Amino acid sequence: MDFVQQNLMWVMLAAISGGMLVAQMIRGGGNNIGVAEATLKLNREDALVLDVRETHEWDRGHIPNSRHIALGQLSKRLHEVEKFKSRPIIVVCASGNRSSSACGALKRAGFEQVFNLSGGIGAWSEANLPVTTKH
Repeated sequence: MDFVQQNLMWVMLAAISGGMLVAQMIRGGGNNIGVAEATLKLNREDALVLDVRETHEWDRGHIPNSRHIALGQLSKRLHEVEKFKSRPIIVVCASGNRSSSACGALKRAGFEQVFNLSGGIGAWSEANLPVTTKH
């Protein structure tokens, strides 16, 4: 008990971060994949990349040939990706948090092959993979 009292800030930080991880797992519906697995899915399985960042983030750079639907608009614009239901969908945001929520929404809408890009566009860029500003 003395340890907890002396390290209350660290104990609370650990509890909060653990809770955030659990919450993300519960609300998210996609499998987390890394950049290497994502590129394999793009090249071998004709996966669709769905970017759920805000427009100003998308404009600064995105994965070539990705589709852009901001997370806040996803429920209203699901019909735009309905034709891709049978293909793998790789969902990307800045870090992986918003895309996890989007994966959950896609799963609830009947999409079966939904993948959350771990680390988001940042991980993609760090791997020196192409990013474009073209629409």
